[in-house]
Amino acid sequence: MYNTISLFSGAMGLDLGIEKAGFNIRVCVEMDKWAAETIRRNTNIPVIEKDLNLVPTTEILDVAGLKSEDVTLVVGGPPCQAFSTAGKQRGLADFRGNVIIQYLRVINDVRPPYFILENVRGLLSAKLNAVPEEYAEYECVKDVKGSVIHFVTNEFKKLGYSISYALLNAANYGVPEKRERIIIIGHLGGRVPIPSPTHSEKGQYGTSHWITLRDAIGDLLDSDDQHYVPLRPKSIEYMKLLKEGQNWRSLPPDVAERAMGKAYKLSGGKTGFLRRLNWDEPSPTLVTSPTMPATLLCHPTLLRPLSIEEYARIQQFPDNWKFEGNIETVYKQIGNAVPVGLGYAAGKQVMNDILGKTDENEEINNRVNYSRYLNATDNQAEKMFEKSVKSKILNYGKINNED
Repeated sequence: MYNTISLFSGAMGLDLGIEKAGFNIRVCVEMDKWAAETIRRNTNIPVIEKDLNLVPTTEILDVAGLKSEDVTLVVGGPPCQAFSTAGKQRGLADFRGNVIIQYLRVINDVRPPYFILENVRGLLSAKLNAVPEEYAEYECVKDVKGSVIHFVTNEFKKLGYSISYALLNAANYGVPEKRERIIIIGHLGGRVPIPSPTHSEKGQYGTSHWITLRDAIGDLLDSDDQHYVPLRPKSIEYMKLLKEGQNWRSLPPDVAERAMGKAYKLSGGKTGFLRRLNWDEPSPTLVTSPTMPATLLCHPTLLRPLSIEEYARIQQFPDNWKFEGNIETVYKQIGNAVPVGLGYAAGKQVMNDILGKTDENEEINNRVNYSRYLNATDNQAEKMFEKSVKSKILNYGKINNED
């Protein structure tokens, strides 16, 4: 019951949350060798270890043992590739082979009652740089900020889906990590409301407080069974001088300049440089390598980066979940994963809609911001996009008149 197809499954962070919400994952499509091996080691779910471009929908259904009408939900987080055809001989083929186009293809073929699409924040501002002839209607929005998500959601709407989406901070949904991800929910029916946050920084408006790093990994502090890539020698020199919650800005000015090198005079917050984490806050977004100079994730008190065991806890994988591959590959799998709690929030909202438990006034009554960014829900983003398109049309007219 509630049969689900998982695309771009990775190490199954999103899928574990979906399963927790009551759905039954029947097949995973994942081209990465080590992520596919991780799925096989931990589950009995059949895995199609191929690029989705090369997998016909009939194969997905056959491996799952399903017919289209048996599928309730399709989930997945396709990588946010550039939608560009300019300057490439293979341009049109590259556009059509974009993984989001392939996600659309599967939805069109299966037509499940619901789908969930997860993506990075950059999807909100991504531009269509060029369009093939079959998508000529989007020529007028080419090079407009936000045109990719407009294209994607509009194509879903053509298939009959109502669309809701928002940039959600995982910490607001019980994850010990401040991680911003777009969640798009489609329904062959009425619009599914964006799930309301269950947590907030200070526990305001009846929500729980954010879950902290100490809550998530504090009990691992005395564990000797930790695996990690050592800090770089240059990083060690400076990390010895920093305390919990500090970064390069806490160093004496002359030491900070020496430590940062050319990056010292660059603009931007640079908060990821030489960073020790804070026990009493959620983790920053986990990256695919915790020892890189600009995105260092150093333990609050120990002279090492977060271990893969701590990574897995923060992303809410079960302690008995085993990751395949070498340590760098495992960091990548966990760092790329959707936090289990965020997957559960999205899945639970869809399940509530199936069971008739969603409230059409849920978003109106919500008092906790979904994320720290403005104009990051479907209603807000579409209004901003329409304004940008009108501005482009007006400017185009002015240029032509001048000619």
